Amino acid sequence: MAIRVWLPALLLAFLLAASPFTQVARAQSEEDAATAEVVEGADLGIVGDDTQISSDGPLSPAPGVETVCVFPKNAGKIVPAGEETELLVGLQNEGESTLNVVAVHSTLHLPYDHSMYGQNLTVQKFFNASVPVSVQATFPYTFVVSKFLQPGAYDLVGYIVYEIDQHPYQNVFYNGTIEVVEAGGLLSVESVFLITLGIALLGLFGLWAYGQVQQLSKKTKKAPKVELGTGTTDANIDEWLEGTSFAQRSKSKKKQT
Repeated sequence: MAIRVWLPALLLAFLLAASPFTQVARAQSEEDAATAEVVEGADLGIVGDDTQISSDGPLSPAPGVETVCVFPKNAGKIVPAGEETELLVGLQNEGESTLNVVAVHSTLHLPYDHSMYGQNLTVQKFFNASVPVSVQATFPYTFVVSKFLQPGAYDLVGYIVYEIDQHPYQNVFYNGTIEVVEAGGLLSVESVFLITLGIALLGLFGLWAYGQVQQLSKKTKKAPKVELGTGTTDANIDEWLEGTSFAQRSKSKKKQT
């Protein structure tokens, strides 16, 4: 597999999202015009998860070597368990000698304690992958999280190992959180729980609001009752009609009865 040379800084993001089949080139400046020399024959091999990178002790980064990491089309860093996940490692050699990339590997940790390993992920070795001075190059890395791993947030630590003058060095290209989800699912168990809880709370609030509206409607439908006394009204009418012919006829009718 070949390694593609990074173009100037404005094209860095594009190249990190490009195809994993890349090339390494030597950038030489002459009268402010850059030329590139392609180095062919850079192959890679994928080794098992349990393969160890041989070294006499912890490796440190070489001066002038910097790395970056991009998850292509995966800004949320969502990793389906049991399926392949690809990322791109960018390496810039501003040292004094050509370096040879040996391998890329990573480990998975519990977020609250890095001393507790969740999983040792794939070690991906490279052959004939040299990066000359003042060159930027991208390296593809594919890993698979165990399908038996419980979904949730984990910390991924990625390393790129290289040699300069036969001395091994190592850079951490990524040390951050990823979200492991069930294969074929875009949501974790925690996300589903929160969504379900939110829907239930909205339903309860709707029922409470409906009950309040019903009670208010019943109160407004009740009209006040007004009672009028008949005794006082009849007495006033009799007093007003006293001495009239209507009052005399009423008296005569009462005597006849």
